Amino acid sequence: MDEKKNELVLIPKSENYIQYMIEVIIKLPRTEKFSIGTEYKLSMYKMLENILIISKIDKEQKINHINYIDAELNTQRIFLRIMHKNRWIDDKKFKVSSDMIYELGKIIGGLLKYYAKNIKKCI
Repeated sequence: MDEKKNELVLIPKSENYIQYMIEVIIKLPRTEKFSIGTEYKLSMYKMLENILIISKIDKEQKINHINYIDAELNTQRIFLRIMHKNRWIDDKKFKVSSDMIYELGKIIGGLLKYYAKNIKKCI
């Protein structure tokens, strides 16, 4: 039941993160809004899709989707650092969004460990 709790917590946290980042992306300079902003949004939407999928599939398949979520989070971290280094976002927005990504990453890491451990037991 613990993994279900983490999965359920992941959905609203990811929604809040996506909402916050869309507000940040809207305020980017025009040229960046339609380049890195679009890529960032696509990455967030892929991540959200995989989050919703993991609540519907078998345990054996969950690890693959959790790895996809983790990869998308890493991509978003890179985009975020690029936006901060180029001063398209300020320090406060960078810190808030980094903290949100960190929190999602902790949950994803916990789910990954849980499923990796439980699948090994089944084999």
